[in-house]
Amino acid sequence: MPIPTGAVSVTDYHTAGEPFRIVTAGQPEILGSTVLERRQFAQSSPEVEAVRKLLVNEPRGHADMYGGFLIPADDDGADFGVLFWHKDGYSTACGHGTIALGAWAVNTGRVPAAGDGDTDVVIDVPSGRVTARVSCAGGRVRRVTFGNVASYVLARKVPLSTSFGPVLADVSYGGAIYASLEAASVGLTVSAAHYPQLIAIGREVKWALNDTQWARHPSDRRLDGVYGTILFEDLGQDQDGPHQRNVTVFADGEVDRSPCGSGTSARIALLAEDGRLAVGQRLRHDSIIDTTFLARVVAEVDVEDRAGLITEIEGVAYQTGTAIFSLDPDDPLGTGFLLR
Repeated sequence: MPIPTGAVSVTDYHTAGEPFRIVTAGQPEILGSTVLERRQFAQSSPEVEAVRKLLVNEPRGHADMYGGFLIPADDDGADFGVLFWHKDGYSTACGHGTIALGAWAVNTGRVPAAGDGDTDVVIDVPSGRVTARVSCAGGRVRRVTFGNVASYVLARKVPLSTSFGPVLADVSYGGAIYASLEAASVGLTVSAAHYPQLIAIGREVKWALNDTQWARHPSDRRLDGVYGTILFEDLGQDQDGPHQRNVTVFADGEVDRSPCGSGTSARIALLAEDGRLAVGQRLRHDSIIDTTFLARVVAEVDVEDRAGLITEIEGVAYQTGTAIFSLDPDDPLGTGFLLR
């Protein structure tokens, strides 16, 4: 693994408690003509991987760190592109990261915005083109609404054997492929008290499905793979729509502190098919730390030869700091380590 020799500048945000580290300077060149091509390049580039590991690993990061490399958009229709990364590699989608990037783009002037009103920040991500609608009042960002690629159901009630017993998992797509499982079906609640068990079952379900037909994207093999397992609790029906709490265990045992943006889109596809969420209704989606996204069905569409939905997820992101990271060539820990 090459040693990063230059300084790497970052701006850190959190969205509903989930970190997002934006690399603003010092990353290697990431080649390709599209975001998906650049993702493939990054995955195979020792130089890019060294910087990702430098930023995500301890002592500069941690096992649940998340971030992104800014890259050119696919064309002039978007403001910029991004490669999302975590401790195990590069994801195809990230709703909380899109919300953070929208706030960052307006706060820094990367995308000009009025002090009062809405500004669209259009971003190319591996799963497609998404929009962060940034709402400002009094010169400050007040909320960000993430408009996602189309979401749809891939499979229902897939039987799996786990160490917690047999389970039935639903599989849906929201920019990435997710398995959904009611936490109570394995004797758990979405709470810090069950944190280790939630990670364990989340990993089991993901890897049990990952080499099956249900982990295949319908048209682009570069988007294959079960990204995470969503364990949820149903909290009933509010006046505006369903209310649920969830925790998403993604990558290999990484835990989303937020309600998970793209995972929320995947949950909406399932709830809509169940008749619990229609156009105009709202899902209140809480996280394991009791932060909230508000999510809506915007439109019904046909996509990938099936019924799909266009969704919007509303949240807010806050800057937590800036940093310039470097690596002493004599440091025996190199690009760092992870403990899980």
